[in-house]
Amino acid sequence: MADTLTKPVGFRPLNLARGIEEKFNLAPGDFEPASAAEKAAFVPQYKSISYWKDAWRRLRKNYVAMIAAGAIVLLFFFAYLGPVIVPYTYDGQIRGNSNLAPLEYSGQELATIAAGGRVFPHVFGTDNHGRDIMVRIMQGTRVSMLIGILAAILTLVIGVVYGSISGYIGGRTDTVMMRIVDLIYSVPDVLVVLLLAVTLKPMLTGFADANQTNIAGKLVIALGPSIIAIFIAFALLYWTTMARIIRGQILQLKQQEFVIAARALGAPNRRIIRKHLLPNCIGPLVAATCLEIPIAIFLESFLSFLGVGVNAPMTSLGSLASDALGGMYTYTYRLIIPAIILSLLILSFNLFGDGLRDALDPRLKK
Repeated sequence: MADTLTKPVGFRPLNLARGIEEKFNLAPGDFEPASAAEKAAFVPQYKSISYWKDAWRRLRKNYVAMIAAGAIVLLFFFAYLGPVIVPYTYDGQIRGNSNLAPLEYSGQELATIAAGGRVFPHVFGTDNHGRDIMVRIMQGTRVSMLIGILAAILTLVIGVVYGSISGYIGGRTDTVMMRIVDLIYSVPDVLVVLLLAVTLKPMLTGFADANQTNIAGKLVIALGPSIIAIFIAFALLYWTTMARIIRGQILQLKQQEFVIAARALGAPNRRIIRKHLLPNCIGPLVAATCLEIPIAIFLESFLSFLGVGVNAPMTSLGSLASDALGGMYTYTYRLIIPAIILSLLILSFNLFGDGLRDALDPRLKK
């Protein structure tokens, strides 16, 4: 009895320990405590990264999206830095320089060069009014990008507010709000834009004439009624897709524990939506906004091509393509160049938006 009580806990007979060592080829040194280096090697330490760093890491691996992003950057510099470098303006008419071919000089420019002067070449030629086509394409790209980005931001704001309220409140309110969205989906958007442009033109023209010295009047004159009609149409029609995306995200997140805890602590609904729900929807928001930009660019270019877009002498890629139709067989490059720039712009935003959506989706994390 005494021997039994003096045995330590976990005692095993000697012959059993020897049998285990022989079976598994264990040596006496295998039972020594592990060193600090062995412990560090056994549990590898990985550096923790944030959500945005992980999304950037996955986006960099998407070579198609990165090439599209590079194309967007190049087009941005082409549109905003190009007119600063080139000495011509988009509305400046030079006598004697009408209908020049790409990299062609007029007689006056050749005489200036012969006298030792410098003349900047017309890389894309000139139109029938003597205006440099490359500068007009730069200006048109700037207008198309600016309208696309501003329209996407407008749809983002309206869609986020509408979709978050609908998804968070739920019930009959959500049902009624979503039926309104379904009704708006059935409205032909191009027809609404054309009707708004025709209806608002005399009103905005009268407003601009009466307020020529004010900032609002100058803005109306610079944009024109058709561009303002595009923004109004986006505010009325194109936010529905964004609202549906946000509503779906809110419906998934509002049942999570952190939202229930915030509600139990007495946080108001506005704070819960702003501080807890919308920050967790930032990934789909960014991706959807990026995909809205080419839609706005295409709509503006389409309306400008029909002649109801920007007002002359302001230009856009659609109006440049429309102006080139008169000499399509004689000056084909005038139609091909803006068409290529417009196609590249829309395609780049679409590809980058797809890559951004994949990178920000945590379900695709590897």
